[in-house]
Amino acid sequence: MSLRATSRIADVSINTVTKLLVDVGRACQEFHDATVHGLTAKRIQCDEIWSFVYAKGKNVEDAVAAPDKAGDAWTWTAIDANSKLIVSWYVGNRDADSAYEFMKDVQGRLKNRVQLTTDGLKAYIEAVDKTFGIDIDFAQLVKIYGQPQGKENERRYSPADCTGAERKRVTGRPYPEHISTSYVERQNLTMRRFTRLTNAFSKKVENHCYAIALHFVYYNFIKIHKSLRVTPAMEAGLTKRLISIEDIVRLTD
Repeated sequence: MSLRATSRIADVSINTVTKLLVDVGRACQEFHDATVHGLTAKRIQCDEIWSFVYAKGKNVEDAVAAPDKAGDAWTWTAIDANSKLIVSWYVGNRDADSAYEFMKDVQGRLKNRVQLTTDGLKAYIEAVDKTFGIDIDFAQLVKIYGQPQGKENERRYSPADCTGAERKRVTGRPYPEHISTSYVERQNLTMRRFTRLTNAFSKKVENHCYAIALHFVYYNFIKIHKSLRVTPAMEAGLTKRLISIEDIVRLTD
């Protein structure tokens, strides 16, 4: 929901809603950094999801009063395949620098050797090597895509068809049966605001990051996972009780 729609429903100023988002988002970022560490995960899956801030990258040049860092924004996510916990996220570009910063944060939150699976993005290879070295079992799942079916207008708004996938071992001895990105890709589907045709986008990259932080803290600590019947944070042993919206409010205070 947009900020203005929220302000109309709550009958408050849009500045009040914006300030609340900033305060809650910052509190959620600090809470995640302080809580999600020392993990004993076994399998980590990583992926990137595209979005944009203010305007799509191709339209920034013609946009009126576009702020700094307007344009395409990629959110890198890492999920524990067993507990479904979002271990780390990073907002940046889809390049080597962002890959390194992201993997450095992932590595810093783990306390044991894990099996890591990413997509076929080459930037992961150097980033994982610099952050984990040889202390990891790393593989990539390279998907092969074909042209979507249908007429030209239909293909324009349809994802490409996945015609196959190739498993590539990069470092260590990853188990072939666990080379998968299905959990992290499914998690990306819950990020409803990240769509091509949308009006639910942020006008500032800072607000974009705060909204993501709020989303992931809610996902990790408040929302009960259907198959686990507990929250991902409870399954990962980070907390023994269910966190509530009221607890997030108290964090903000």
